[in-house]
Amino acid sequence: MNTIIVAGHAICKRPEAAELEASWILLDFQKGEVARYIEHIRTGVERAAADQTSLLVFAGGYSRADAGPRSEGAGYYWIADHYGWWGHREVAQRAVTEEFSRDSYENLLFGICRTREFTGHWPEHVSFVSWAFKQDRFDLHREAIRWPAARYEFVGPNNPPELGQALAAEARTAAGYRVDPYSAGPEYRAKRDSRNPFRRHHGYSVTCPEVAGLFDWAEREQYAGALPWASILMQS
Repeated sequence: MNTIIVAGHAICKRPEAAELEASWILLDFQKGEVARYIEHIRTGVERAAADQTSLLVFAGGYSRADAGPRSEGAGYYWIADHYGWWGHREVAQRAVTEEFSRDSYENLLFGICRTREFTGHWPEHVSFVSWAFKQDRFDLHREAIRWPAARYEFVGPNNPPELGQALAAEARTAAGYRVDPYSAGPEYRAKRDSRNPFRRHHGYSVTCPEVAGLFDWAEREQYAGALPWASILMQS
């Protein structure tokens, strides 16, 4: 089983009118990005259609209080459904949501855990869909959880319209992850708390106990505990 994870960026309130900015809960800097989010969704669907053994995971939690009980991941799912899965309706049978992740590190880790939870197996390969300019950041996340590079592909369909501003912010973000790869510091914890207004908590410690040590790892050195994908690394 291969996993294709599409990272959510915002919450859509009206998937039936997803092309309209008024249908989304957007921060100021996200204005003008909606069409690009839809392209991320379509990219994930088309890649899943090309790989009939894959699971498509739309990742992103209930991150905004003003959106009510709506998640980023569910919004992306229903957008794909609104567009008829771009002619690949069979993908709907292999598409799920991951609705607890609050940042990019959790998008990757929880997306992998959601695969294990849903299928009973860890993925053999992970493709991750997000902004092209975030590739280095996700490489840092992959290294932090020790997911093998040979079993990973980053897919960046596009960039936001204000790329210069995004690159400047991303340089600061990536520098922070190099120092604190598990985003355990107070600044990261505060950001995650702010993106969890409904105080929800994942159950992956129960459904994926093999990686429970990663969830609470708060050190800056790499996690050295046993991980279930070590055998995948040996096969790479």
